[in-house]
Amino acid sequence: MGTLDHFACGTTTHDLSRVFRGAARQARTFPAGAFLYRSPAATVLFDTGYAPDTADSGVAGWLYSRLLPPSVAPDETIDARLRAAGIDPGEVTHVVLSHAHPDHLGGVRYFPEAQFVLSAGVDASLRSPRLREGVLRGLLPCWFASARRTVIDDAAFVDHTDGDLTVPVHDLLGDGSYLLTPLPGHAHGHLGAIVEGAVLLAGDAAWGADLIDAADDLRPLPRLIQHDAGRYVATARSLRDFHRAGLRVCLSHDTYDMSRLLA
Repeated sequence: MGTLDHFACGTTTHDLSRVFRGAARQARTFPAGAFLYRSPAATVLFDTGYAPDTADSGVAGWLYSRLLPPSVAPDETIDARLRAAGIDPGEVTHVVLSHAHPDHLGGVRYFPEAQFVLSAGVDASLRSPRLREGVLRGLLPCWFASARRTVIDDAAFVDHTDGDLTVPVHDLLGDGSYLLTPLPGHAHGHLGAIVEGAVLLAGDAAWGADLIDAADDLRPLPRLIQHDAGRYVATARSLRDFHRAGLRVCLSHDTYDMSRLLA
């Protein structure tokens, strides 16, 4: 059995009433979460949080930062968070990118020796970045084009049944401990991960656990930036199925009282 830890790598703050119809005016801070799984087989990082220079990645980065203003202190980057926890970033064997948005791949630069794992959809988004999809050309380091990577296409997913829950998965480590699963809608190729059959890392499948049922109430602008708004709503609702199956659903922009999610 391995461990799973959460690290908040920067934040962004929004008025919920500008995101969801019917929501009260409330400024809420959303962390950019990264999740580190450590087992005898591998050390797998799920997403990498914000970079400190998002706004500096050209005109697109400036526009993105106006719409979704990031805040990340030097001690909040994923490499700093890991070192503060006594973990050398060089120990990370795999980096899973749930999708290609800046708050998830900003810390890619700190893991030049890792094996990057991404869906074919995420790979396509990175090859042809579009601001409309929230993908910025200048955030990835120059070496990323030749980095070791595993690109998972649709044929690599097979149905997996656990009780009443059946979902398509790809067994990343070959031992059933880390199953990647598509969570479509928010971004092209959006992926989640089922860790040791106990936790679903759900990325941006919803804005927060308490906002799952509000997915259908997105205002026009946040709805527009979903890759497929209809599938986003369906995926958010499906998170209830994972919960009923006994999994803890962990979303990238929720906060956690304890960093250790699985011990």
